[in-house]
Amino acid sequence: MMAVTLALGATLAAAAPPTIGGPAGTQGLAPARRLTPPGPSVGGCSVFPGTNAWNTDVSGFPLHPRSATTIAKIQSVGGDFLHPDFGSNPDYGIPYVVVPPTQPLVPITYTAYGDESDPGPFPVPLDAPVEGGAGSTGDRHVLVVQEGSCELFELYVARRSGAGWSADSGARWNLVTGDLRPIGWTSADAAGLPILPGLVRFDEVAAGSVRHAIRVTFAQTQRGFVLPATHFASSRTDPDLPPMGLRLRLRADYDLSAMTGQARVIAEAMKTYGLLVADNGSNWFFQGAPDPRWDDDDLGQLKQIPGTAFEVVDTGPVRTS
Repeated sequence: MMAVTLALGATLAAAAPPTIGGPAGTQGLAPARRLTPPGPSVGGCSVFPGTNAWNTDVSGFPLHPRSATTIAKIQSVGGDFLHPDFGSNPDYGIPYVVVPPTQPLVPITYTAYGDESDPGPFPVPLDAPVEGGAGSTGDRHVLVVQEGSCELFELYVARRSGAGWSADSGARWNLVTGDLRPIGWTSADAAGLPILPGLVRFDEVAAGSVRHAIRVTFAQTQRGFVLPATHFASSRTDPDLPPMGLRLRLRADYDLSAMTGQARVIAEAMKTYGLLVADNGSNWFFQGAPDPRWDDDDLGQLKQIPGTAFEVVDTGPVRTS
């Protein structure tokens, strides 16, 4: 099936339902914005082009007309403050591994969503780190970046199986082009999005800036998605619930002057690149890769930021197919 490439600012020939997505005539229209620095990279590979939605500066994008009601709806569900869902504990966060071009390919067996998954074999090491640890009963994501080919391989509910892996679903991403999943397809994430581009990583924070949107979850979502998401994961039709792919940003007037260290770098990124809804989960939990160098007390400052400090950005219409 043909892949789709989309950066924020592209227009789509599709009718928009009367939900989050902006007034008629404005969907997909990006405002003028300053030139942005080079995007993030992993393993010598750019993580999608600089114009990709994940790497787009949305600080100047228009406020969505449903912003206030959507934030109020999210807050009414519970979990009122930000929560960094990662830290120094290796079992807390979503790990990834970088492998060489010569990494052996292994078979991948799908157990649930094979019809919406990319077929193996994948260059996934048999000892690749699993989200939550080897004994985890959770999402068990496995993320692999291959040097040279600059491809990203992601698995959901991954388990060792013989000489390879089994997984509920899996996706292969071209980090050079940033092609989307086919519309309607899931990935290793509910929204049909890649996971790695939305993770906060220690190396980028230590370098002083996070130059991409950050993956976030909410307890209740809408039956719909906003590109670059390609899949919904809810039967709820309440137009005030966040759809998959919704973009939120920390308000420009929210005072960060008392915030320091790692937390300050991450909070500044939330003003510039924002959060991107990728899955159902605890309210305002945002994800990063585990690293022993994280200062958990420092990251704890982010737990003081309320959900009411955020606003919804208008990046396009909600789709249901």
